[in-house]
Amino acid sequence: MRSITRRQFLKGVAGGACALALSRIPLEPFTSSRGETNLLADVPELSQVEARYYRKLSHLEVECQLCPRGCRVGDLERGFCGVRENRGGTYYTLVHSRPAALNIDPIEKKPFFHFHPSTLAFSLGTAGCNIQCKFCQNWDISQVRPEQVQNSYLPPEKIVSEAREASCASIAYTYSEPVIFYEYMVDVARLARKKGIKSVAVTNGFIKPDPLLELCKEVDAVKVDLKGFTETYYHEFCKGELKPVLESLKVLQKAGVWHEIVYLVVPTLNDQEGSIRQMCRWIREELSADVPVHFTRFHPMYLLKNLPPTPVKTLETSRQIALDAGLRFVYVGNVPGHEGENTYCPRCHKTLIRRVGYSIRETHLRKGACQFCGEKIPGAWG
Repeated sequence: MRSITRRQFLKGVAGGACALALSRIPLEPFTSSRGETNLLADVPELSQVEARYYRKLSHLEVECQLCPRGCRVGDLERGFCGVRENRGGTYYTLVHSRPAALNIDPIEKKPFFHFHPSTLAFSLGTAGCNIQCKFCQNWDISQVRPEQVQNSYLPPEKIVSEAREASCASIAYTYSEPVIFYEYMVDVARLARKKGIKSVAVTNGFIKPDPLLELCKEVDAVKVDLKGFTETYYHEFCKGELKPVLESLKVLQKAGVWHEIVYLVVPTLNDQEGSIRQMCRWIREELSADVPVHFTRFHPMYLLKNLPPTPVKTLETSRQIALDAGLRFVYVGNVPGHEGENTYCPRCHKTLIRRVGYSIRETHLRKGACQFCGEKIPGAWG
């Protein structure tokens, strides 16, 4: 009988079980500025880089201390995210330098509306996630193990080099959940900063305070997906927790890292006006009235195909609730051309940035201030 490795066994099982579901990756093979088309060429071997933020226990067990799950992982087992493995009492990340998705996006797509508008972000993501949203738009890389998707070998220096060649102002850690490829993100961000390139994290905020504080020293902006504002919603539809996400937002605010919040409004599930009003008051009181909040339209996908798209009226009502609660920069997302995409001066109420989708049509800012009345507009505009 021919012997096979554990990795070959797992890959075979995964391939058989998921052949129909995982017939593609979310992005086409990436073409570099120099015409290279093999940047997303398949790399069968996963990484063997020791993970950060874990502690060793007895009997070869480890305890992950990166996210609030605190997974206790036995020898030759993995944590909830599926991309961190215990090998003989040492915890390893399997996705360092192994992106499964790569593209160049406008920064507005992340979305960041107050962070270097009209610039490009070199965007990457690996397999895996530390929560399980039933409405995930990138489920085919976030809800699988790295053996189940096409991975590339792109070390930090290669990512930074390609970002420079493509004239990208920033590198975005996105598509899946950057917390689970924490080591890769930090290593890229450190090198990128030395080369004058900024870093932005697009995250669910489900991370412990210590690693988040370290991350705050390396990245320039963070967009947090606030899935809902009740523990019940997080538990039933995301397999996560609300409280740690709120703590992460407070850490970001205290650390002075620019952050924006996205709230995906799912019809009948998290669109209750009372809950949205409570959330907006919390943001104003615990964070700042200047934190941009994006109410984004839901479209049926993954495990929530039974629900309709969010009515535009619901998004407009949510936006008005936020404005009435004292938030100064509130947006409607996934409705191209809607007036709620624009940035307005909170003093004179004139349009400062007019957007259509990811495109900016007009800008009326001078050195980060309203050109009409001089009101300072928070953000990074240089």
